This record gives sequence, C-alpha cells and structure tokens, in this order.
Amino acid sequence: MNDSVTVAEQPRRYKVVGTSPIRPDGVPKVTGRAQYGADLILPGMLYGRVLRSPHAHARIVRIDTSKALALKGVKSVVTSADFPEQKFGYVGPDRVAVNFWHTTRNIMAREKVLYEGHAVAAVAAISATIAEEAMGLIEVTYEVLPHVIDVDAAMAPGAPLLFEDMITRGVEPAPTTPSNVAKISTYAIGDVAAGFAKADVVIEKEFKTAAVHQAYIEPHGCVARYEADGQGEIWGSSQGHFTVRALTAQLCGMKQGDLRVIPAEIGGGFGGKTVVYLEPVALMLSKKAGFPVRLTMSRDEVFKATGPTSGASMRIKIGAMKDGTVVAGEAEFRFQAGAFPGSPVINACMCAFSSYAIPNLKVTGYDVVCNRPKAAAYRAPGSPIAAFGVEGVMDMLGKQLGIDAIDLRLKNVARIGTPYVSGGTLNHAGFAETLAALKAHPAYGTALGPNQGRGVACGYWFNGGGESGATLQVNADGTALVATGSPDIGGSRAAMAMMTAETLGIPYEQVRSIVADTGSVGYTHVTGGSRVTFATGMAVDVATKAMTKELCLRAARIWGVDPDGVVWDDGQAKPAGANVGNFDPLSLKDIASKAAATGGPLSTSGAVNPSSQAPGFSAQFCDLEIDPETGKVTILRFVAAQDVGTAIHPGYAEGQVQGGVAQGIGWALNEEYIYDKNGRLENAGFLDYRIPVASDRMPIEAILVEVPNPAHAYGVKGVGEANICPPLAAIANAVEAATGLRMTSLPISPPKLLAAMDGRAI
Repeated sequence: MNDSVTVAEQPRRYKVVGTSPIRPDGVPKVTGRAQYGADLILPGMLYGRVLRSPHAHARIVRIDTSKALALKGVKSVVTSADFPEQKFGYVGPDRVAVNFWHTTRNIMAREKVLYEGHAVAAVAAISATIAEEAMGLIEVTYEVLPHVIDVDAAMAPGAPLLFEDMITRGVEPAPTTPSNVAKISTYAIGDVAAGFAKADVVIEKEFKTAAVHQAYIEPHGCVARYEADGQGEIWGSSQGHFTVRALTAQLCGMKQGDLRVIPAEIGGGFGGKTVVYLEPVALMLSKKAGFPVRLTMSRDEVFKATGPTSGASMRIKIGAMKDGTVVAGEAEFRFQAGAFPGSPVINACMCAFSSYAIPNLKVTGYDVVCNRPKAAAYRAPGSPIAAFGVEGVMDMLGKQLGIDAIDLRLKNVARIGTPYVSGGTLNHAGFAETLAALKAHPAYGTALGPNQGRGVACGYWFNGGGESGATLQVNADGTALVATGSPDIGGSRAAMAMMTAETLGIPYEQVRSIVADTGSVGYTHVTGGSRVTFATGMAVDVATKAMTKELCLRAARIWGVDPDGVVWDDGQAKPAGANVGNFDPLSLKDIASKAAATGGPLSTSGAVNPSSQAPGFSAQFCDLEIDPETGKVTILRFVAAQDVGTAIHPGYAEGQVQGGVAQGIGWALNEEYIYDKNGRLENAGFLDYRIPVASDRMPIEAILVEVPNPAHAYGVKGVGEANICPPLAAIANAVEAATGLRMTSLPISPPKLLAAMDGRAI
C-alpha cells in the first residue's frame, strides 16, 4: 500500500501532533500478550453456551430445562423468564432511539423466535463440553410460522407479520392495520415538483444492496461475575463499556452504580460491537450460579445472531440543467431492520444528498422488520447504501451531459451555509478541496486498456460528538498518565498521548495513555461515529490545559509569586514578565518532584459533550479490469482523498482510509447474506462469506486533505467513516465504464456480472 499524501501541506505548527510514533498497545498486540474478551480466566469460572433457534420465525410453545439442570456439572440455566420485562417505548434521539422491550427480546427470545440464531436459553457448566451437552438436553417446542427475508417482500400486502400489533410510526393519521413497516421518515426542502419541471435532464433508477456483516476478526466474548452483595463486574470486548454497563444494568434490573465494566482489547468492531448480546446473559448466569461465567460466540453464531448492516432497496431520481447544475433530487430508501426496528435508514436520508447544494429535495425512509438478525451499525451506517444509489445516478447524469465526473460534482459541491434536507446548514468546508485533490492526482485522466474502466464517487458522514471524560496525572518523575473511557480501535491511545504531550510540551514517550474502566473515569460514549479523536480529544485537552494552569500555580508557590505571574511555555513554567522576578524556568519534572510540598497530587480531569463536530467528505476514483470469461473484477488502482481536518497521527489516518475502502470493495464485489428457502443462512463462515484478504493486495492510495476544524484545539475531524461511503458506487461506475452495463444490484459478483455481460438473468 502507498504512503499517505498530505495535500496543501501547511508549515509545521506542532512538535508531536502530525508525527507518526509507535502506538502504546503495539508491542502487546504483536507479541500476543494483549488480553481480549475471551482471554480472562477467573477462579471458579464456568463456561456458558447459548441455545439458538433453528427457525427463522416460530412461536415458542414450551421450554423445558429440567434435564439440562439435572446434568452433573451444570450450575445454572437461564431463559427470558429470568430477565425483567421492559416497558415498551422509544428512548433517545429519533436517529438512534432504543426500545428496551425489543432489546430484551433480542438477547433472549420470549413469545417468538424471529430469526435463525435467535437466543432461546443459556447454560453455565464447569466445562465447555458439559455446557454443550446440556444445550442438547433443553427441550423447546416450536410452532413454525411463515417468514419473510427480503425487504420489498416484507412490505408487500399479505406478508407474514413479525409483530401482529405493529402500527407504522411517522404517519398521520396513523394506519389502522399492522404491517412490517416500523417507521416512515420524510425530509424535504424547496419545491421538488417545480425543480424537476425545470430540469433539462431527469434520471430515475432503482438499486438494491445485500446485507453485509462487519466481519470483525474477534468474535463476541465476555466474562461476568455477580457477587452475593448485588455488585457485578464484566470484562469484555466492546466499542463502549459505559454503554455495556447501561444496557446490561437495564436488562438485568440493576443499578448502574452496582455494575463495573472493564474494557478488554477489541479485535475489531466497525459499529457491530456498540450493542450487547452476551453480557446480560453471562451476568444472569453468574447470578444464578454464584460463580463467574465466560460466554463467547463461535463464528457461526456471530453471523447468525449479531447485527449485519441492512440490505436495502431504493429509488433515486435527480434532475439537472444542461450545464450540469443539479436542481432537484428525490430518494426513497427501504431498509431491512432485521427482527426489531432500528435500521440506519434515517442516516441514509440525512446523508444521501449532503455532499451537494441542491435547492429542491425530498427523501423518504422506510424502517422495515424481517426475519433476520437485528441490524447493527456498520461504519457510517446507512450512508454507503445511500451513496451507492445517489452517486450512481450522478455518474449517469455526467455521462448523458458529457461532463467530467469530478467537474460535475465540483459544480454542485456543498459549501458552508448549504442547507441540509434534515435541517440546519453545512458548517465546515472540505469537500471542494477533496475533489480538487482527487482531480489533481497524476493518474486521473490517464488512458485505460480493454475491459478496464474508471469510476468516481463521493461520500459524506456527519461525524459524531457526544459525551467523553478524561483524567490526567503527573507523576513525581515528570511522566504523565492520561486515562480515557474510549476503547481503542484505530490508535486513539496514541492520539490522546500525542495531544497531551503537545499541550504539556513534553516528549510523546513521557506520556502513558490507557483506557480506564467505568469506575475510574467519567462517562464516555461509544467508540463510533468518528467521534473519539474529536470528542475524547477535547476532554483530554480540557484536562491538560487544567494541568498547565495547576502547574503554573505550583510554580508560583515555589517562587513565592502571584499565579498570574507565571506562564506555561514549551514544557516549562516561566515568569510572565521581567517584573515578576529573575527565576530560572521550572520543568514539569521540577514541579512534580515538589508536588507534596506545594499542594499534593497533580491530577486533573475533563468532561465534555461537544456538538461542534465537522462532517467528513471523501472523494475517490477506482480503476479496475474485468475478465470477460469469468466476470471477475480486479482492482488496478484505488485513490481516496478525504478531508481529515488535522491528521494527528498521519499513519493511522491513512490506515483508516485504506481500511474503509477495503471494506467497501468487499461490500461491492463479494459480500452478501445468502438464505435458503427456510430462512436459514447458508454462508455463516469466512469460507463462504468472502471478504477481502491480504492476498487480494488491492493498491489503495490515501490522500489526506487537511482543512482544520476551528472548533477543536488541534483542528480534529472524524476520519474513520466517510471513506467507506464511495467505494460501492465508484466500483459500479467503473464497471459501467468498462462494460457499458449499469449494475444496480450488489454485490457485483463474478456470476452476476458474467450473466449480465451474457444477457442472462440470474
């Protein structure tokens, strides 16, 4: 893979920020000593297993656990009856609302099983072998019901209903009959009908995407211990241990203060580990058994029982003038939510046209339940699916108008003040600069050979803010420890240490950065939404600036002067002026060594809830070649330009871009959930579910465009998600350039593409 390129590089402003030091967790991960969710062993620990439904849809008539409980070595068995019923209702902002009535039924089925792999019961025993045997002794009587897998089929009249009383929300007046449509969301600006009437060219197209999994390498795993005094502890891999605490406490009927969650290392998540599956079950097994319980998933369970992102169908319509000015856009998105409401369809609605200044827009989203595992977040959830359709139609417009793909987008680029269809306006630049950087790439515009094509596409992600906490300690030897509550997925420990070192004015090597448990640092939202370096970085900045103020106070006490007479500059306390006195500067170590005599331990904290995040834009082009005999697509070159604000650690920013592109390539070309006629998943493993691997060796070049965010001390914007939005469309656009065929359904697998080239249906 190529080195990153920083576009329009400004004179170096920082000593530490902008360098690429070794990450703090690198050595333990490389040597195999890092502890993940399934690595912990506690004295007396039991082994848990979960019994899962073999049916896509069935009523639970009876569960008999008596034989399993009677098996020697079995210490506890739980079913849904062991978890308190939850009140029906949606909690939180509409885009990410949670309904605990649904959540408790997802971790353990109650009235019905709603997908193959749905948890029905769980056991804990003194060995994994006994736990496995006990599962086979649990007798479940099912009444098998008709099922529905496809989103369009689930919306059709007469489709099997997952919930006989589900009335579609978001419709006035409310429907009188139930359906599988959980919610309809509509957004609009301007006059869409007038906009299309004005347009010289209008293109309308239907698209479809398959459900794909985040495919993290580490399966879900945790260890839970419930004490006799009602206190509990959980060790596990997740993207947010505070969220694990809140959800588990709610589902188990505990107070959050009685539960402590300790973060393990995480072997990938990409949004899929922002929810709970095993943790409440393991804790309830421990409560009933009186011993710690470890519960892990097999790869088969991961695919069948944890959230892939939604599959979707959509209709996109865009109108433009002859000069390329887009005057109207309309989109209808239909997303699979899986067994319970909550697909990222609102995100799709909000992101679909946000890269462009279009005066007349209407977007409608349908959240649709079907007999699949509940959808979970996957890197910019909803936005890649929306971009597949919108960027495909934009490509078709450019070809019909005879306008270069990048020029068409530059003509319609969203700028500061451009209104969003969901309300508000764009608050930060970066997209035009990203497009310009892409067009300036030396490979753009070069000639391609037979069966080769080039495709351009863009993507938008609004990035996240939210609550974060941090603490900072300075030790007597002048070293510092910064603790945050953000699980480290993409190198955030290094970024926190770098910003701490920069503000304190000390070397990076003098700062240790850790991820603390829920009892040791302030509340911190999940590692997701591209929020950590921005929001948790702000908490670190608050704590670090408070520390420099405290260091000046301690220096003033040492010198016997007023605190206002001291400034912190380049890692030292210095007199603010000649009138203060002729004192030699004091280093961090000088001050820390006298902490006991000047006021005690040097410790500060920061807690923030910022909403001033800046969105992320990505522009990409892809060169590919198609084998006309097999339909196989080979990526020749992939260039991804992204506005990263300030690249705190350019190496990790480059890795984020390359990782998102690689996942998008897999999504576009190979990945999909395949079900048989009984609603059973046929490819629940990496042998049959094909993701890009090292041997694919896709050449991905990251161009880091730095347009600093003025709302952050170091100009940070989120980096981790905008990059996955364009590849689906870029590849489809390149395939059309190579073959003349517009592939509107993903994945563009060899059999599907070959059939299209041969004119055959598949």
